[in-house]
Amino acid sequence: MNSQNTPVHIHLWHHDFWRMAVANLLLTMSVYMLIPTLPMWLMEAQQFGLVETGWVMGAFGIGLFLMGAFVSFLIQRFRRNQVCMWAVIGMMGCLGLVYYLGWLHEGTCSYGLMLLQRVVFGAAFGLAQMVLASTLIIDTCESFQRTEANHSASWFARFSLSLGPLTGLVVYPLFGFQTVLLSAIGCDLLAVILILLVHFPFRAPEDHVRTVSLDRFFLPHGFILFINLLLITLSAGLVMSLKLDVQFYSMMMVGFLTAILAQRFVFREAELKSEVVSGLVLMLAALLMMLTRSQAIVGYVAPLFIGFALGIIGSRFLLFFIKLSRHCQRGTSQSTYMLGWESGLAFGIGLGYAVFQSDPQTVLWAALGLSAIALVLYQYTHHWFIHNKNR
Repeated sequence: MNSQNTPVHIHLWHHDFWRMAVANLLLTMSVYMLIPTLPMWLMEAQQFGLVETGWVMGAFGIGLFLMGAFVSFLIQRFRRNQVCMWAVIGMMGCLGLVYYLGWLHEGTCSYGLMLLQRVVFGAAFGLAQMVLASTLIIDTCESFQRTEANHSASWFARFSLSLGPLTGLVVYPLFGFQTVLLSAIGCDLLAVILILLVHFPFRAPEDHVRTVSLDRFFLPHGFILFINLLLITLSAGLVMSLKLDVQFYSMMMVGFLTAILAQRFVFREAELKSEVVSGLVLMLAALLMMLTRSQAIVGYVAPLFIGFALGIIGSRFLLFFIKLSRHCQRGTSQSTYMLGWESGLAFGIGLGYAVFQSDPQTVLWAALGLSAIALVLYQYTHHWFIHNKNR
């Protein structure tokens, strides 16, 4: 499939698919709510330094990879919806632990315990996302609708990159960080309820299932795509380590919505590489505006450009991973894409605090450099992809 668009099937949008898509939105929102609020709480209430805060935020990215090698075994050994459900419950437990230690115990959280909590939180989220994206979502649709299902459901997760921080920034000053944690727990609880409302028929496990494998975890021959995506999301993560306001994330959402319209009408018959190149050019333009201009209009245009860029780049890279996958590797391609997206954001945020000390000029220059490298690398990546795709 070399066209810029995925086909639209109205029959895909039935009750079960809606439940899984919204569950995906709520699950990722519970993580992204903490992007602007957790560092503030750590530094203001827990007296953490910038380096410690950066390590805590980046530890989430390490946790994402911990359970991946066991995903195939777990969904073969146990009911796949229950694996996802218990992973989300594990996320709720991690959030509840911070709530308990921060308010109901002694009011303080040790640095080591916060590191451990973020690693476990990342592991639970990674497992939940791998099962949800690679198995549950596509199980709710017909085989010929699976690419569209993956493409559409990923947009719900992408929306949460603006809706999650936006919610956190609204709740934090009004009700405090404890309410942010309760809101995140509430999102996870609703996600569990939505998963329970969908019936997934029992599947007999395959014979000789290996306990550890790359199946549904990582696509080795997609490593170049993974690195290119990682560079882009590292740049975005660096930007999100800055002190951003409600207006920034609101305009990011406008950028996401504009990207959807552009995919359908502007890039419909465009050259295949145009989306990623256009997105990276807009990302560079946004970063340059934030570095060199101080007019009020920059506060509206720059986040809109960043949202637009992440929207079309993320959507196109997801389809690239799907096209690169071989038979029965669709789920693996989804997990690889998720790892590139989520770990890049987490590591970028961590580097922004720990290495660049959340200094706007330094962070933006680093993000600009990574985006430029990603644009140069993509010229090779696209050529490599065209000669190695399988769909």
